[in-house]
This record gives sequence, structure tokens and C-alpha cells, in this order.
Amino acid sequence: MTPSRDISRLLEIMAALRTPVTGCPWDLEQDFASIAQYTIEEAYEVVDAITRGDLDDLRDELGDLLLQVVFHSRMAEEQNAFAFGDVVEAVTRKMIRRHPHVFADQNGRLTATHVKGNWDRIKAEEKAERAAGRPPEVEHKSLLSSVKAGQPALTRAMDLQRKASTVGFDWNDPRAVLHKIREEADEIEAALDRGDAGELAAETGDLLFALVNLARHVGADPETALRGTNAKFERRFGYIERVLAAKGRSLESATLAEMDALWNEAKGEEQPAPPAAVKALGRG
Repeated sequence: MTPSRDISRLLEIMAALRTPVTGCPWDLEQDFASIAQYTIEEAYEVVDAITRGDLDDLRDELGDLLLQVVFHSRMAEEQNAFAFGDVVEAVTRKMIRRHPHVFADQNGRLTATHVKGNWDRIKAEEKAERAAGRPPEVEHKSLLSSVKAGQPALTRAMDLQRKASTVGFDWNDPRAVLHKIREEADEIEAALDRGDAGELAAETGDLLFALVNLARHVGADPETALRGTNAKFERRFGYIERVLAAKGRSLESATLAEMDALWNEAKGEEQPAPPAAVKALGRG
């Protein structure tokens, strides 16, 4: 099959994949919920390529992210809800409306601050218009309703906690959060004794939520902190691989005790050197 630069060819391919009987069995089994996790993963892959400064990879990852838009659009079209063209029209209309300083006749230039102010104002107007078009809500609207549901779980946990804190529902001391973390860890240990997989998953979620709360109280972004720890894990595990390879050994041949010792070596090499004054006192 000849590749194409035309978006219509990609739409045709997705339609073929979703065609009953002749299409791809895996693609035909998917729905919005099952594909959502892949959409998030592809967005992260785009960020990763940007972080690494790999433009070739960025091109490919943007294509994968575009495929997610095409996939969701195709499923919506099958339900007669909307099609890919409607998605394009909606975002085109939105961009024109939110940039009146570019696409409308106005005298004078706007500063970046003015542009941001216009964007926020127009976005709020659009949100109000959408709300006005919906049936009136009969249920109480929660304080947390404004926290977007589609965010990564760590980010959403942070936003939920921040929103609740605006009315005083919050810990006053990071040590109190640390106490909560220990409490959640104890509950996981009790769940382990009972061997209930569902309870263990729920308790693990509670522990993660408490850890996000601690990150918020000490001024750390949990997503950034975890990314840093991921990178640290990769560095130290890579050290284990390199040392073993230098000895002509594989990871599979090493014991856990050996790998743990090498991990500690890698950790020791990453420790900052003691100050010169400490060394001079013989305490380095």
C-alpha cells in the first residue's frame, strides 16, 4: 500500500479497519473507553520526544496521536454523532473566535498579556454558551465539578485536593499527611493478609492519593517528581546492566542480592561529594 500525505487516506484506512467482517478484529472490538488509555499514552509519547529533542521521533509520535483523533472520530461517525470533518470545523471555529486580534479587523497590536486575557474571556463565554444549551441540572453541582476528568490521575488528584483546600478541607501540616500515608500503608498490609485483590487495588489508590497530597504540601509536582524518579531508576538499572555485561554476565544469571549491591554502588556514585571543609576535618 502506497503511503499518502492526504488525511483522507488515513480516514479511509481507519474506516476499513472498522468495517465489520473484513476489518481488523482488534480495532472492531474497541470503543471510546478502551481507546482512551492509548490516547493518553500517545500524548505522553509526544511529550517524551519533545523532552529528548528528537524531531524524527516527534513526527512519528504526532502521527500516532493523530491516529487517536481519527479513531475516536470514526467511532463517533458510526454512531451518527459527528465525523472527523466536524472535529476540524469545531477547532477551526474555536481558533478563529479566540484570536480576534489576528482574524478580525481591529486597529493596533495587542500584547501577549492582552491576548491571554482575550483567550480566557472568550473561552469562558464559550463554556457558558455550552452550559446554556444543556438541560438544566437537577442535581447539586459539586465544588469539584470544574476539575477535568480526562487529566492524568496524578494531576487530577492534585487539582481535586487544591479545589477542596479552598474551603478549608485540607491538612495544616505535611507531617499530618505523612501520618496518613503510614495509615494507608498499614491498611494495605491488612489487605495483603486478607488476600482481596479488589481491596488491595483500592487501598493502593488511597496510598497514591495520600502521596500526591504530601507532594502538594511540600511544593513538589507529583508528575515531575515521578518522572525524575523514573529517570533515576533507569540510570541505576543501566549501571547494573553495564557492570554485569563487563563481567560477561547477563541479568538473568545474577541473583537479587548481587543486583541490589550494584544498585547501591550506582546510588553511591550519584551522591554529591562532601564539602571541602568537611573533608579537611577528616569527616568526608
